[in-house]
Amino acid sequence: LSGVAIFAFTLLVEHLQASVRKSTLTARRLGQYVLLQEIGEGANGMVYRARHALLRRPVAIKLLSPDLTNETSAARFEHEVQMTSQLTHPNTVAIYDYGRTPEGLFYYAMEYLSGINLDQLVRQFGPQSPSRVIHVLRQVCGSLAEAHRIGLIHRDIKPANIVLTRRGGLCDVVKVLDFGLVTARHARGPDKQAKAIVGTPHFISPEAVRNPDEVDARSDLYSLGAVGFWLLTGQTLFDSERVEDLLTQQVKFMPALPSQRLGRPLTPDLEEIIMRCLAKNSEERPPSAQDLDQFLACCADCGSWAAPEAEKWWDANMAGIEAMPPPAMAEKTLIIER
Repeated sequence: LSGVAIFAFTLLVEHLQASVRKSTLTARRLGQYVLLQEIGEGANGMVYRARHALLRRPVAIKLLSPDLTNETSAARFEHEVQMTSQLTHPNTVAIYDYGRTPEGLFYYAMEYLSGINLDQLVRQFGPQSPSRVIHVLRQVCGSLAEAHRIGLIHRDIKPANIVLTRRGGLCDVVKVLDFGLVTARHARGPDKQAKAIVGTPHFISPEAVRNPDEVDARSDLYSLGAVGFWLLTGQTLFDSERVEDLLTQQVKFMPALPSQRLGRPLTPDLEEIIMRCLAKNSEERPPSAQDLDQFLACCADCGSWAAPEAEKWWDANMAGIEAMPPPAMAEKTLIIER
């Protein structure tokens, strides 16, 4: 009886703590930040558009869901912000602050990105030109190269985690988001999540499914190849919506050529690079993000999409969209513990 009573008391305490944390959100104030609008929700928390009360600077606040706050989730949340804060590349989202309210609500502040992610881009505007695809992929390579250089693997590169925004008067500036599943190649001690199947089924690498211990920098390049395929064709590598089928296809089958899925020719050099990224054997992919960037730089269409073309496109298409909050992510990230 005493054990049951203790368990019930523990549940009551956790419920009361969650209620207090929720009341903090209702007050629309989080430390020195004023919460303005919820703009996204993931598996373990929410993202708000906010502003710094004194600086008046717009920020995005990611916070751990009050209902999911426990020792394990808090440690994972802290891991995310610690990993991301090590990265300073201009194409990686910048972290400004990290904190915990007196009520126990964990949050971090990052730069607010108006614009459009690559999932939205293709759904609203269709397949993109090879020159623009090259322009976007090269910027992602820059972000990944820095992460890989210090031993961090993203593990969830996908269209919804890559945003196009304006920065410093330039359009089509890429920002890579959501390093929450990042793993360190040289981490000490057991890493339970590193042994799990982690990623988004339409963009996950074969080795992440087959043997998660084999995941390395080239796994991110496979996912980036799948992003390039999405941008060029408006379609994912495989059509199935069943998770089990998708994981099997990622491991065992090669997708059709992008030109075949699109129904019209594409420049052979870019198509060859995309298919090389999608090799089932990681040894056959580009060795590194820097190498992939150089391969893309040698494509015939590289440089055809530059600042004037980007600005013209944004002026014609983005005036209304930038003011709207982004919709919910189309496909959720998968974590299967082993």
